[in-house]
Formats: sequence, structure tokens, C-alpha cells
Amino acid sequence: MRLSFPRNTVTFMKYVVLFPVVVLAGCASPSLQGIFKSPQAVAPVVDVAAPAPVIATLDPTPPPPPAARTVAQFDTTTAEDRAAATAAPEPESETELGTTIATLGSPADPGIWLKTPLVTELVAGRVEYGANGKSVNLELRPSGGEAGSGSQISLPAMRLLDAPLTGLLELVVYKN
Repeated sequence: MRLSFPRNTVTFMKYVVLFPVVVLAGCASPSLQGIFKSPQAVAPVVDVAAPAPVIATLDPTPPPPPAARTVAQFDTTTAEDRAAATAAPEPESETELGTTIATLGSPADPGIWLKTPLVTELVAGRVEYGANGKSVNLELRPSGGEAGSGSQISLPAMRLLDAPLTGLLELVVYKN
């Protein structure tokens, strides 16, 4: 017994089978990568076991131990670092840079910092968290992103602001 399909059915089946294969093969092509991604910025997934990139800092803090798994283990700031970060600012020496939405940055990247597109070089600054009125003195690091693309804040800075680690923080940023 031989199965017989109308000619249009066979042509249709060729497209149903071949089209997804061609599309999926094209996704691996460098010229087509990103074509199916949404235009919204997406925070990169960070492997906390991987070493953090080395960057210049205003006040070097030791990195967390390789076996770090808890918030306290990743926060390697000293009591002196935390005291300096929460010291009262001198408003006359500050310039407001703007407002940003920040998420938790890499916990493996030590120190009290904010990576933001509001600066183009490493400078000292301060952020205010409007939800509770707390502020923190920190390093402002350039993120390299476009204006409005959001920021990343360090784990110790979030702890000093009493901010939820999984939240989106609206911060007012000042440069010293």
C-alpha cells in the first residue's frame, strides 16, 4: 500500500520541517545573533565562583575567599570602611549627577562602589536611597553603558543602605 498526498501537502510539509531547521541554524551565525533578543537591557548573569575583574579602586578591599557562600562571607569590608562610608557628607562639595536604578553587582567584586553610566572615570561619590533616606559614601565606577541603562551596586553598599538584595533601588547619585 502506497500513501499518496496531494502535491500541496508535500510542499507544505517541506516548509514545516525545513524552515525551523534553517532558522535555528542561522541563530548560530554571528551576523544573526541578537536578532531575536528584546531591545531592553538585561542584566548579565554573573558566575560568583569566577574571579572578579581587577580594576583600580580608591580604597582597595581584599576579595572574598574562594569558598564564600553567604552574604557575610562576601562582604570583606572592615569596620573602618563601613564607618567612612556612613560618615556625614559635606553637601557644599558635592554635585548631583542624577538618578539611577541599581541592582546588585557581582558579590565577588570587593569594596563599596556603584558602577554607573553617570561617570566616565573613577571618582569618590555618594548615593541616597529614597526608600529609607539612608546614604552611603562610595566609589563611583564607570559602567561603560549608555545613559539611562541602569547601574550595579556592591553588596556592602546595599547592606549599608539597608536595601533588599534582590530589589531595584532608585538612587540619587552625587559626585564629590
